[in-house]
Amino acid sequence: MGERKVYLLLTDTGTLFTRMIRLYTKESHNHASIGFDCDLTEVYSFGRKRPRNPFIGGFVKEDMRSELFRNATCAVYVYSVTEKQYEKMLRLIKEIEENKQKYRYNLLGLFALALNKRIQRKHAYFCSHFVATILKEGKLLETNKHLCMITPQDLKHASSKKLVYQGDLQSYFSFKENQLEVN
Repeated sequence: MGERKVYLLLTDTGTLFTRMIRLYTKESHNHASIGFDCDLTEVYSFGRKRPRNPFIGGFVKEDMRSELFRNATCAVYVYSVTEKQYEKMLRLIKEIEENKQKYRYNLLGLFALALNKRIQRKHAYFCSHFVATILKEGKLLETNKHLCMITPQDLKHASSKKLVYQGDLQSYFSFKENQLEVN
């Protein structure tokens, strides 16, 4: 098989937690996810396990059509990858998914990152650290930064990917049907 696609999704859900992060970062998108189809049905991250509680988190398969993402804005980037790269990244995700009870959301690491301090905990990630780990597994991320210090903005500026959509997340789905299928 030839070329495959992997999607980097940066979002802002507009929740209180993301508004607090935006006050600090001054960036429009502060959550990172990785997807394996243009329909965004196979999207993974470390984030909320319960939509109303940002402090209970871990490995999640995200539903981009859920209440949490209903009013989200986003930037969708695409990587062209080989079958081998695609399989390596997906294999790591499936391994984490099969052992998800071992993994935690690294809230402490997120606060440390804000203070430019490195706290890496075993089996603990926040969203951009997780996405960076998956991209590194696929040899799509070249950085001198430690992976637990990677922000969504670092992902936006690193490596060779193409911005395919920016705007309202729910509008992406009709855009995708009209635009991405043509390419």
